[in-house]
Amino acid sequence: MQHNFDLLVIGDVNPDIVLGPLDTPPAFGQREQLVDTGLLTLGGSGAIMACGAARLGLKVAFAGRVGDDEAGRFVRTALTARGVDTDALRVDPVLPTPLTVVVTRGDGDRAILTSPGTLSAGGPDDVPEALLTDSRHVHAASYFLLPRIADALPELLAKARASGATTSVDTNDDPSGVWAPEGIEATLAVTDFLLPNAREALALAHATASADTASVSAGTDPLDEAAAALAARGPHVVVKNGAEGALIHDGRTLLRIPGTPARPLDTVGAGDSFDAGFVAAFLRGLPLPEALEFAAACGTLSTRAHGGTPAQPTWDEARTAVARNGKNS
Repeated sequence: MQHNFDLLVIGDVNPDIVLGPLDTPPAFGQREQLVDTGLLTLGGSGAIMACGAARLGLKVAFAGRVGDDEAGRFVRTALTARGVDTDALRVDPVLPTPLTVVVTRGDGDRAILTSPGTLSAGGPDDVPEALLTDSRHVHAASYFLLPRIADALPELLAKARASGATTSVDTNDDPSGVWAPEGIEATLAVTDFLLPNAREALALAHATASADTASVSAGTDPLDEAAAALAARGPHVVVKNGAEGALIHDGRTLLRIPGTPARPLDTVGAGDSFDAGFVAAFLRGLPLPEALEFAAACGTLSTRAHGGTPAQPTWDEARTAVARNGKNS
């Protein structure tokens, strides 16, 4: 089937204000603390993933919702400038565009504060059926931040699959800490690739555990066990584990790759750039082990600058990094 877009991303978009590193707790009482870096940049897991995929040469469309405000105009301009089609980025006449403040630490960790704005209002009507059926791959981001989209995902992804598309989901964090809303198993059943980080994989596996989950041998690494359990729900499970590397479980076998030595300047958005690299490599026809290595290189390269999008690599840059890592291993 002929598709006009390589990738449709359904997800969140907002300005990110990235501050840090802050190596002491935030001080209340109207104390002012100084940090080395402050940056206003494009944020949102879905938006960063879309930009990374466009940077890698894919034709990308984005479906989401922003407010009728300066922040909404900022993110639309930023997406368009990076080659992402924003015709399906709707404007909410009442609610504001989401806004996120990211406070980083020197150890690579970060705190994320988000004002949700339009996130709770975004729903299935924001995803044009024409895009679902006209895209080779559909990726959904920030499952727990978009409750109305999450409820509709089983139907949306099933419709995309019926038109020949493959699908992926990156749930990202669950601010509620529940991790198992009604309908998530139906979503996993129509997801080709689940793309959590290690902490998210462990939380999702624990929340969705049941007696029919695939059994694993005693003494298995908890992350391997979590990937196996989630893969038993239907998707290939691709887990990002920072400096420890990444793994993929197809329901039968597990493959791990080691981390790439790096001195990251800023890890904001690295997981989303990993997602973009994996989908781009898969759509280019790379075998899954090679797609995993390519994705890891994309995530690592994205940490060369502050913010989620400024250092996202091109296809050739990522391929060069993979080849260099192979020689050094």
